[in-house]
Amino acid sequence: MAKLAVSCTLFIFFINTLFQSASAAYNVINFGAKPDGKSDATQAFLRAWSSACYSNSPATLHVPRGLFLVKSISFNGPCRHRIVFQIDGTIIAPSSYWSLGNSGFWILFYKVNRLSMHGGTIDATGAGYWACRKSGKSCPPPTRSISFVGASNIVVSGLTSINSRFFHIAIDECVNIMLRKLKINAPSWSPNTDGIHIQSSSGITISNSTIMTGDDCISVGPGTKNLWIERIACGPGHGISIGSLGAYAAEDGAKNVTVTDSIFTGTQNGVRIKTWARPSNGFARNIRFRNIIMTNVFNPIIIDQNYCPDNHCPHQSSGVTISGVTYRNIKGTSATPVAVKFGCSSSKPCTGIKLQGIRLTYFNKAATAYCKNARGSS
Repeated sequence: MAKLAVSCTLFIFFINTLFQSASAAYNVINFGAKPDGKSDATQAFLRAWSSACYSNSPATLHVPRGLFLVKSISFNGPCRHRIVFQIDGTIIAPSSYWSLGNSGFWILFYKVNRLSMHGGTIDATGAGYWACRKSGKSCPPPTRSISFVGASNIVVSGLTSINSRFFHIAIDECVNIMLRKLKINAPSWSPNTDGIHIQSSSGITISNSTIMTGDDCISVGPGTKNLWIERIACGPGHGISIGSLGAYAAEDGAKNVTVTDSIFTGTQNGVRIKTWARPSNGFARNIRFRNIIMTNVFNPIIIDQNYCPDNHCPHQSSGVTISGVTYRNIKGTSATPVAVKFGCSSSKPCTGIKLQGIRLTYFNKAATAYCKNARGSS
């Protein structure tokens, strides 16, 4: 406990340090950016980043009010000192869905350490891309709006992300990331517009955010551990999902995940664990869902070990081991008669499932539950 207390104290000190005034300021306009939403500001942003990254003192990169058109861009680290990325305006992607290339990234922070991002809006102008997907035409690879890869000690606060073409925020191979007071918005029919996706990362905290999407509000991929999610308003969307897991035979799992004090409104799912029905050494363990309110949610509590979204199903038994999952103090209304669905693997049944204080109704009557290959207590 003493070690944990010291670690928490150090991380809080780090966060407070990030939010202190930096001593060197770099305004993107001074590097050639024009706030007209038409002129390409990509190179100006890169020049400003380079100056901030190699500054001899802590630095602020400032995006003032206005519209700044930015194409696919990578902010690379590590940098010499901490950086504050202050956005007071809007960063907008080109409207053409071919404009962001094939990298899969729009705004990428790669191997960056000690960064705090404040405020502002990023608009990925996804409508054209969604229409391409819907039409069945040949479309470019999907593009994440903002990604952190190999990054550490990052704080993102007050950011608004709209109209993503794919994931709004993606976190991969990162340590100590705090996301708070975010507003994420895409239409409920927009394909694969997950609000936040995490994989292969540790020490992630997401809090006090509103997420409205066409897919998972938050999705938790393989290799995620020590994830804390609290005070999230989710909906519309597909809920908060652990998975999908088990896409590959050799795959890391997800562990030590907590979702608490959150509200789901009109979502397809509430809290979900989903795995592919094929052999895998993946796992989901020590998962806690607690203090949650459901309002007209179609699958408030669900484990689906036969996940198959595209009808190309493997038709095997999932090898992903699910254990130690606790559901506590979950109440509200279900949009379907069966509010709790545990469809676990026949070869690796779920174990250690605990249900405590579950109060879910369907048209003012107690909702029902379905359990298959699930072991635990209620």
